[in-house]
Amino acid sequence: MSLPDIVSRAEWRRAREELLVKEKAATRARDALNAERRRLPMVEIEEEYVFEGGDGKATLLDLFEGRQQLVVHHFVFAPERDAGCRCCSAFLDQVGHLGHLHARGTSFAAVSRAPYRRILPFKARMGWTVPWYSSYGNDFDRDFGVTLEQDGEPAERPGISCFLRDFDRVFHTYSTYGRGLDGLGSTTSFLDLTALGRQEEWEEPEGRASAFGAPAGSERIRYHDEYEE
Repeated sequence: MSLPDIVSRAEWRRAREELLVKEKAATRARDALNAERRRLPMVEIEEEYVFEGGDGKATLLDLFEGRQQLVVHHFVFAPERDAGCRCCSAFLDQVGHLGHLHARGTSFAAVSRAPYRRILPFKARMGWTVPWYSSYGNDFDRDFGVTLEQDGEPAERPGISCFLRDFDRVFHTYSTYGRGLDGLGSTTSFLDLTALGRQEEWEEPEGRASAFGAPAGSERIRYHDEYEE
């Protein structure tokens, strides 16, 4: 096994300070990329997708649960299987308390092609409480690029899609797949993919920190047991 070099504390500190310069540059570049993502145009969703969840049938608008934004995890779970993808499962394991996303007006849900009767026992086995819906029988996964044709058969890949609503109108703002999910799972990492972002005053473009009349994002952070749904 190749291990790091052994040096004195002073040498380590110098090397660390040199790396910190590059880390700060990467942070500034990431902020600029996030701002460019928030400037992407959006597409209105006119298809009437019908999902099945714990409360029965649901539309895409229902998945928002009354909030302004929605982050969908395209969870790979084929209709004929009894268990979901291991990598998607590991990803969902690291998703934190959803109250912090909800405080920023953003909902999170997993969506899979498997029928809900197969999703439910696997969800219980994993101990997850996140909302999870079946897209079985509709074209949601194909339309958003996670179900592809490969040698005449459907092939799936994991993904994340973000949506924004204006009253009853729903818009698609962003999607990413495969390696695009690397590093995601935290509240801020999901918010950075959305049109409204973290809703902080320092973010570009201006005018989205207090979207829909709410205070800036950081002002809404609480201990997770203090949120009132």
